[in-house]
Amino acid sequence: MAGLLDILAPYADGGTIPGAVALVDRGDGSEPEVVAVGSADAEGSAPMVRDSIFRIASLTKPVTAAAVMMLVEDGRFGLDDAVAPWLPEIAAPMVVRTPASPVDDVVPAARPVTVADLLTFRAGWGFPDDFSLPAVAPLSRELGQGPPHPQDIVAPDEWMARLGRIPMLYQPGEAWLYNVCSDVLGVLISRVAGCSLTEFLAERIFEPLSMADTGFAVPAGQLGRFTHYYRGGADGGLDLVDAPHGQWSTMPAFPSGSGGLVSTVDDCFGFARMLLDGGGPLLSADSVRRMTTDWLTPAQRAGAELFLEGQGWGFGGSVDVTRADPWNVPGRYGWVGGTGTAAHIVPSTGATTILMTQLELTGPTPPETMRAVWTYAAS
Repeated sequence: MAGLLDILAPYADGGTIPGAVALVDRGDGSEPEVVAVGSADAEGSAPMVRDSIFRIASLTKPVTAAAVMMLVEDGRFGLDDAVAPWLPEIAAPMVVRTPASPVDDVVPAARPVTVADLLTFRAGWGFPDDFSLPAVAPLSRELGQGPPHPQDIVAPDEWMARLGRIPMLYQPGEAWLYNVCSDVLGVLISRVAGCSLTEFLAERIFEPLSMADTGFAVPAGQLGRFTHYYRGGADGGLDLVDAPHGQWSTMPAFPSGSGGLVSTVDDCFGFARMLLDGGGPLLSADSVRRMTTDWLTPAQRAGAELFLEGQGWGFGGSVDVTRADPWNVPGRYGWVGGTGTAAHIVPSTGATTILMTQLELTGPTPPETMRAVWTYAAS
Protein backbone atom coordinates (compact mmCIF):
# COMPACT_ATOMS: atom_id res chain seq x y z
CA MET A 1 0.00 0.00 0.00
CA ALA A 2 1.29 3.48 -0.87
CA GLY A 3 2.41 5.58 2.06
CA LEU A 4 2.22 9.32 2.65
CA LEU A 5 5.64 9.81 1.06
CA ASP A 6 4.45 8.08 -2.12
CA ILE A 7 1.45 10.41 -2.25
CA LEU A 8 3.28 13.67 -1.63
CA ALA A 9 6.74 13.27 -3.19
CA PRO A 10 5.58 13.37 -6.84
CA TYR A 11 4.23 16.90 -6.36
CA ALA A 12 7.64 18.13 -5.21
CA ASP A 13 9.62 16.01 -7.67
CA GLY A 14 7.44 17.19 -10.55
CA GLY A 15 7.70 20.86 -9.65
CA THR A 16 4.07 21.39 -8.64
CA ILE A 17 5.31 22.61 -5.25
CA PRO A 18 8.85 23.42 -4.04
CA GLY A 19 8.39 21.26 -0.97
CA ALA A 20 6.04 20.23 1.82
CA VAL A 21 5.72 18.71 5.26
CA ALA A 22 2.72 16.52 6.04
CA LEU A 23 1.39 14.62 9.04
CA VAL A 24 -1.31 11.96 9.16
CA ASP A 25 -2.38 10.52 12.50
CA ARG A 26 -5.18 7.99 12.24
CA GLY A 27 -6.12 8.19 15.90
CA ASP A 28 -5.53 4.46 16.45
CA GLY A 29 -2.68 4.77 18.92
CA SER A 30 0.08 4.31 16.37
CA GLU A 31 2.76 6.90 15.74
CA PRO A 32 1.74 9.66 13.32
CA GLU A 33 3.11 9.38 9.81
CA VAL A 34 5.24 12.46 9.04
CA VAL A 35 7.11 13.20 5.83
CA ALA A 36 9.12 16.16 4.51
CA VAL A 37 9.70 16.42 0.75
CA GLY A 38 11.38 18.88 -1.60
CA SER A 39 13.03 22.12 -0.62
CA ALA A 40 12.37 25.21 1.47
CA ASP A 41 12.95 27.36 -1.62
CA ALA A 42 12.43 26.98 -5.34
CA GLU A 43 16.18 26.89 -6.00
CA GLY A 44 16.59 23.73 -3.92
CA SER A 45 19.27 25.27 -1.71
CA ALA A 46 17.85 23.89 1.55
CA PRO A 47 15.97 20.61 2.05
CA MET A 48 12.56 20.71 3.68
CA VAL A 49 12.70 19.29 7.21
CA ARG A 50 10.12 18.29 9.77
CA ASP A 51 10.55 21.46 11.82
CA SER A 52 10.48 23.88 8.88
CA ILE A 53 8.44 26.99 9.70
CA PHE A 54 5.57 28.03 7.43
CA ARG A 55 3.20 30.97 7.10
CA ILE A 56 0.00 29.16 8.03
CA ALA A 57 -2.43 31.91 6.96
CA SER A 58 -6.03 30.92 7.76
CA LEU A 59 -5.00 28.07 10.05
CA THR A 60 -4.78 31.03 12.43
CA LYS A 61 -8.59 31.13 12.56
CA PRO A 62 -9.19 28.07 14.81
CA VAL A 63 -6.52 29.36 17.21
CA THR A 64 -8.29 32.71 17.44
CA ALA A 65 -11.62 30.96 18.01
CA ALA A 66 -10.11 28.89 20.83
CA ALA A 67 -8.80 32.08 22.45
CA VAL A 68 -12.29 33.58 22.33
CA MET A 69 -13.74 30.48 23.97
CA MET A 70 -11.14 30.75 26.74
CA LEU A 71 -12.42 34.24 27.50
CA VAL A 72 -15.98 32.91 27.47
CA GLU A 73 -14.94 30.30 30.04
CA ASP A 74 -13.21 33.04 32.04
CA GLY A 75 -16.59 34.77 32.29
CA ARG A 76 -15.43 37.88 30.42
CA PHE A 77 -18.37 37.74 28.00
CA GLY A 78 -20.98 35.30 26.69
CA LEU A 79 -21.58 34.05 23.19
CA ASP A 80 -24.80 36.01 22.88
CA ASP A 81 -23.33 39.23 24.27
CA ALA A 82 -23.04 42.28 22.03
CA VAL A 83 -19.43 43.25 21.31
CA ALA A 84 -20.18 46.99 21.36
CA PRO A 85 -18.79 47.60 24.91
CA TRP A 86 -15.32 46.58 23.69
CA LEU A 87 -15.65 47.48 20.01
CA PRO A 88 -17.55 50.80 20.01
CA GLU A 89 -16.51 51.42 16.41
CA ILE A 90 -19.12 48.84 15.34
CA ALA A 91 -21.75 49.60 17.97
CA ALA A 92 -24.16 51.04 15.38
CA PRO A 93 -23.14 49.61 11.99
CA MET A 94 -24.86 50.36 8.72
CA VAL A 95 -25.87 47.75 6.15
CA VAL A 96 -26.20 48.20 2.39
CA ARG A 97 -29.89 48.08 1.45
CA THR A 98 -29.25 45.03 -0.73
CA PRO A 99 -25.95 43.20 -1.27
CA ALA A 100 -25.72 44.78 -4.74
CA SER A 101 -26.47 48.32 -3.52
CA PRO A 102 -23.88 51.13 -3.66
CA VAL A 103 -21.93 51.66 -0.46
CA ASP A 104 -23.85 54.87 0.29
CA ASP A 105 -27.29 53.22 0.04
CA VAL A 106 -27.52 51.95 3.60
CA VAL A 107 -29.89 51.18 6.44
CA PRO A 108 -29.13 50.66 10.16
CA ALA A 109 -28.29 47.19 11.40
CA ALA A 110 -31.39 45.53 12.83
CA ARG A 111 -29.56 44.38 15.97
CA PRO A 112 -26.09 44.54 17.55
CA VAL A 113 -23.25 42.27 16.51
CA THR A 114 -22.65 39.47 19.02
CA VAL A 115 -19.67 37.29 19.86
CA ALA A 116 -21.46 34.33 18.25
CA ASP A 117 -22.00 36.32 15.05
CA LEU A 118 -18.25 36.83 14.77
CA LEU A 119 -17.36 33.22 15.61
CA THR A 120 -19.75 31.85 12.98
CA PHE A 121 -18.74 34.44 10.35
CA ARG A 122 -22.28 35.82 10.24
CA ALA A 123 -21.61 39.34 11.53
CA GLY A 124 -22.21 40.99 8.14
CA TRP A 125 -18.67 41.85 6.97
CA GLY A 126 -16.55 39.58 4.79
CA PHE A 127 -16.10 38.08 1.37
CA PRO A 128 -19.14 36.59 -0.42
CA ASP A 129 -19.12 34.35 -3.46
CA ASP A 130 -19.62 37.46 -5.64
CA PHE A 131 -16.53 39.68 -5.31
CA SER A 132 -18.03 42.31 -7.63
CA LEU A 133 -20.50 43.59 -5.03
CA PRO A 134 -19.72 47.27 -4.24
CA ALA A 135 -19.28 46.81 -0.48
CA VAL A 136 -16.59 44.15 -1.00
CA ALA A 137 -13.88 46.39 -2.47
CA PRO A 138 -13.32 48.46 0.71
CA LEU A 139 -12.45 45.29 2.64
CA SER A 140 -9.28 44.92 0.61
CA ARG A 141 -8.62 48.61 0.03
CA GLU A 142 -9.19 49.87 3.58
CA LEU A 143 -8.55 46.79 5.73
CA GLY A 144 -5.93 44.91 3.75
CA GLN A 145 -8.05 41.77 3.54
CA GLY A 146 -6.67 39.17 1.14
CA PRO A 147 -3.35 37.32 0.93
CA PRO A 148 -1.46 38.04 4.16
CA HIS A 149 1.03 40.92 4.16
CA PRO A 150 1.45 41.73 7.87
CA GLN A 151 3.75 44.75 7.62
CA ASP A 152 1.27 46.64 5.44
CA ILE A 153 -1.72 46.64 7.82
CA VAL A 154 -2.53 49.56 10.12
CA ALA A 155 -2.65 49.21 13.91
CA PRO A 156 -5.80 47.76 15.54
CA ASP A 157 -7.47 51.03 16.61
CA GLU A 158 -7.17 52.56 13.15
CA TRP A 159 -8.22 49.26 11.57
CA MET A 160 -11.40 49.19 13.66
CA ALA A 161 -12.13 52.83 12.84
CA ARG A 162 -11.93 51.97 9.15
CA LEU A 163 -14.15 48.92 9.60
CA GLY A 164 -16.77 51.09 11.31
CA ARG A 165 -17.00 53.20 8.14
CA ILE A 166 -17.56 50.21 5.84
CA PRO A 167 -21.18 49.05 5.51
CA MET A 168 -22.13 45.44 6.09
CA LEU A 169 -23.23 43.30 3.16
CA TYR A 170 -25.92 41.56 5.19
CA GLN A 171 -27.74 42.07 8.46
CA PRO A 172 -26.11 40.36 11.47
CA GLY A 173 -26.89 36.66 11.50
CA GLU A 174 -28.14 36.45 7.92
CA ALA A 175 -25.24 35.15 5.82
CA TRP A 176 -21.82 33.51 6.08
CA LEU A 177 -19.03 35.79 4.84
CA TYR A 178 -15.35 34.97 4.83
CA ASN A 179 -12.34 36.23 6.80
CA VAL A 180 -13.07 39.65 8.35
CA CYS A 181 -14.69 38.27 11.52
CA SER A 182 -11.52 36.54 12.71
CA ASP A 183 -9.59 39.80 12.52
CA VAL A 184 -12.33 41.51 14.52
CA LEU A 185 -12.14 38.71 17.07
CA GLY A 186 -8.41 39.30 17.39
CA VAL A 187 -9.04 42.92 18.36
CA LEU A 188 -11.83 41.84 20.73
CA ILE A 189 -9.48 39.42 22.51
CA SER A 190 -6.86 42.13 22.93
CA ARG A 191 -9.23 44.73 24.31
CA VAL A 192 -11.01 42.38 26.71
CA ALA A 193 -7.77 40.82 27.95
CA GLY A 194 -5.93 44.14 28.24
CA CYS A 195 -2.90 42.97 26.28
CA SER A 196 -1.93 42.42 22.66
CA LEU A 197 -3.24 39.40 20.77
CA THR A 198 0.40 38.34 20.45
CA GLU A 199 0.84 38.29 24.22
CA PHE A 200 -2.49 36.58 24.91
CA LEU A 201 -1.90 33.72 22.48
CA ALA A 202 1.67 33.22 23.66
CA GLU A 203 0.73 33.05 27.35
CA ARG A 204 -2.60 31.25 27.17
CA ILE A 205 -2.18 28.88 24.21
CA PHE A 206 1.33 28.54 22.81
CA GLU A 207 3.24 28.16 26.08
CA PRO A 208 0.84 25.62 27.67
CA LEU A 209 0.83 23.54 24.47
CA SER A 210 4.63 23.87 23.92
CA MET A 211 4.02 25.51 20.53
CA ALA A 212 7.48 27.09 20.61
CA ASP A 213 7.63 27.93 16.90
CA THR A 214 4.20 29.55 16.59
CA GLY A 215 3.72 33.32 16.58
CA PHE A 216 3.28 36.41 14.43
CA ALA A 217 6.98 36.68 13.53
CA VAL A 218 10.00 34.39 13.27
CA PRO A 219 12.90 35.17 15.66
CA ALA A 220 16.16 36.04 13.95
CA GLY A 221 17.82 32.90 15.25
CA GLN A 222 15.18 30.67 13.62
CA LEU A 223 15.02 32.27 10.16
CA GLY A 224 17.14 29.42 8.79
CA ARG A 225 14.14 27.12 9.24
CA PHE A 226 11.67 29.58 7.69
CA THR A 227 10.48 28.64 4.21
CA HIS A 228 10.16 30.91 1.19
CA TYR A 229 6.62 31.74 0.02
CA TYR A 230 5.58 31.65 -3.64
CA ARG A 231 2.66 32.08 -6.00
CA GLY A 232 2.31 30.64 -9.47
CA GLY A 233 3.75 32.89 -12.16
CA ALA A 234 2.19 33.81 -15.48
CA ASP A 235 4.87 31.81 -17.30
CA GLY A 236 4.08 28.65 -15.37
CA GLY A 237 6.97 29.13 -12.97
CA LEU A 238 7.03 30.40 -9.39
CA ASP A 239 7.11 34.04 -8.30
CA LEU A 240 8.59 34.80 -4.88
CA VAL A 241 6.10 36.54 -2.59
CA ASP A 242 8.10 36.62 0.63
CA ALA A 243 11.55 35.45 1.76
CA PRO A 244 12.60 34.50 5.31
CA HIS A 245 13.90 38.01 6.06
CA GLY A 246 10.72 39.63 4.74
CA GLN A 247 7.26 40.38 6.14
CA TRP A 248 7.36 37.90 9.02
CA SER A 249 10.84 38.73 10.29
CA THR A 250 9.55 41.55 12.54
CA MET A 251 6.39 41.92 14.60
CA PRO A 252 3.47 43.54 12.75
CA ALA A 253 1.46 46.49 14.03
CA PHE A 254 -1.70 44.44 13.48
CA PRO A 255 -1.42 40.80 14.59
CA SER A 256 -4.01 39.21 12.32
CA GLY A 257 -6.41 36.80 13.98
CA SER A 258 -7.48 35.64 10.53
CA GLY A 259 -4.16 34.79 8.93
CA GLY A 260 -1.04 36.14 10.61
CA LEU A 261 0.60 33.16 12.30
CA VAL A 262 3.65 31.12 11.43
CA SER A 263 4.01 27.58 12.74
CA THR A 264 5.33 24.05 12.21
CA VAL A 265 3.56 20.78 11.59
CA ASP A 266 4.27 19.58 15.13
CA ASP A 267 3.03 22.79 16.75
CA CYS A 268 -0.20 22.51 14.76
CA PHE A 269 -0.44 18.86 15.78
CA GLY A 270 -0.20 19.92 19.42
CA PHE A 271 -3.14 22.26 18.93
CA ALA A 272 -5.09 19.52 17.16
CA ARG A 273 -4.40 17.06 19.99
CA MET A 274 -5.72 19.59 22.50
CA LEU A 275 -9.03 19.70 20.64
CA LEU A 276 -9.18 15.92 20.28
CA ASP A 277 -8.38 15.45 23.97
CA GLY A 278 -11.47 17.42 24.96
CA GLY A 279 -9.77 20.79 25.27
CA GLY A 280 -7.36 20.03 28.10
CA PRO A 281 -5.52 21.94 29.43
CA LEU A 282 -7.06 25.00 27.75
CA LEU A 283 -10.76 24.46 27.19
CA SER A 284 -13.72 22.45 28.38
CA ALA A 285 -15.12 19.65 26.27
CA ASP A 286 -18.28 21.72 25.79
CA SER A 287 -16.29 24.59 24.27
CA VAL A 288 -14.58 22.17 21.87
CA ARG A 289 -17.97 20.72 20.95
CA ARG A 290 -19.24 24.19 20.14
CA MET A 291 -16.16 24.95 18.05
CA THR A 292 -16.54 21.77 16.01
CA THR A 293 -20.32 21.96 15.46
CA ASP A 294 -21.82 23.24 12.21
CA TRP A 295 -23.86 26.38 12.97
CA LEU A 296 -25.02 27.23 9.44
CA THR A 297 -28.43 26.75 7.91
CA PRO A 298 -28.68 24.88 4.58
CA ALA A 299 -29.35 28.21 2.86
CA GLN A 300 -26.23 29.78 4.40
CA ARG A 301 -24.10 26.82 3.29
CA ALA A 302 -25.53 27.06 -0.22
CA GLY A 303 -24.81 30.79 -0.33
CA ALA A 304 -21.11 30.19 0.39
CA GLU A 305 -20.43 27.43 -2.12
CA LEU A 306 -17.29 29.09 -3.48
CA PHE A 307 -15.51 28.90 -0.12
CA LEU A 308 -17.24 26.04 1.68
CA GLU A 309 -18.11 23.65 -1.19
CA GLY A 310 -21.18 22.53 0.77
CA GLN A 311 -19.40 22.24 4.11
CA GLY A 312 -20.72 23.76 7.30
CA TRP A 313 -18.90 26.13 9.65
CA GLY A 314 -18.10 25.89 13.33
CA PHE A 315 -16.03 28.43 15.24
CA GLY A 316 -12.92 29.26 13.20
CA GLY A 317 -13.15 26.29 10.84
CA SER A 318 -15.30 24.27 8.50
CA VAL A 319 -17.25 21.18 9.52
CA ASP A 320 -17.79 18.48 6.91
CA VAL A 321 -21.33 17.41 6.16
CA THR A 322 -22.21 14.38 4.07
CA ARG A 323 -20.81 14.66 0.55
CA ALA A 324 -19.57 12.28 -2.11
CA ASP A 325 -15.92 13.40 -1.90
CA PRO A 326 -13.52 10.51 -1.19
CA TRP A 327 -11.86 12.35 1.70
CA ASN A 328 -15.11 13.41 3.37
CA VAL A 329 -15.70 12.28 6.93
CA PRO A 330 -18.82 13.92 8.39
CA GLY A 331 -17.80 16.00 11.38
CA ARG A 332 -14.25 16.65 10.16
CA TYR A 333 -13.21 20.08 11.49
CA GLY A 334 -10.45 22.36 10.25
CA TRP A 335 -9.54 24.72 7.49
CA VAL A 336 -7.09 25.63 4.74
CA GLY A 337 -4.67 28.54 4.49
CA GLY A 338 -4.20 30.58 1.36
CA THR A 339 -0.41 30.20 1.65
CA GLY A 340 -0.79 26.47 0.93
CA THR A 341 -1.58 24.93 4.32
CA ALA A 342 -4.36 22.72 5.68
CA ALA A 343 -5.16 21.12 9.04
CA HIS A 344 -8.15 18.98 10.03
CA ILE A 345 -9.27 16.72 12.84
CA VAL A 346 -12.02 14.10 13.00
CA PRO A 347 -13.41 14.17 16.55
CA SER A 348 -15.25 10.85 16.12
CA THR A 349 -12.06 8.91 15.29
CA GLY A 350 -9.29 11.06 16.78
CA ALA A 351 -7.63 11.44 13.39
CA THR A 352 -5.53 14.44 12.32
CA THR A 353 -4.28 15.50 8.90
CA ILE A 354 -1.89 18.44 8.42
CA LEU A 355 -0.24 19.64 5.21
CA MET A 356 2.24 22.51 4.98
CA THR A 357 3.39 23.85 1.61
CA GLN A 358 4.66 27.28 0.61
CA LEU A 359 2.69 27.74 -2.63
CA GLU A 360 -0.17 30.21 -2.53
CA LEU A 361 -3.62 28.92 -3.48
CA THR A 362 -5.02 30.37 -6.70
CA GLY A 363 -8.49 30.71 -5.18
CA PRO A 364 -10.77 29.31 -2.48
CA THR A 365 -10.83 25.82 -4.05
CA PRO A 366 -8.22 23.53 -2.42
CA PRO A 367 -5.57 22.29 -4.89
CA GLU A 368 -4.97 18.72 -6.00
CA THR A 369 -2.08 18.36 -3.55
CA MET A 370 -4.37 18.88 -0.57
CA ARG A 371 -7.10 16.65 -1.95
CA ALA A 372 -4.61 13.84 -2.57
CA VAL A 373 -3.41 13.96 1.05
CA TRP A 374 -6.98 14.10 2.35
CA THR A 375 -7.98 11.10 0.24
CA TYR A 376 -4.98 9.18 1.56
CA ALA A 377 -5.83 10.08 5.17
CA ALA A 378 -9.41 8.93 4.72
CA SER A 379 -8.41 5.59 3.18
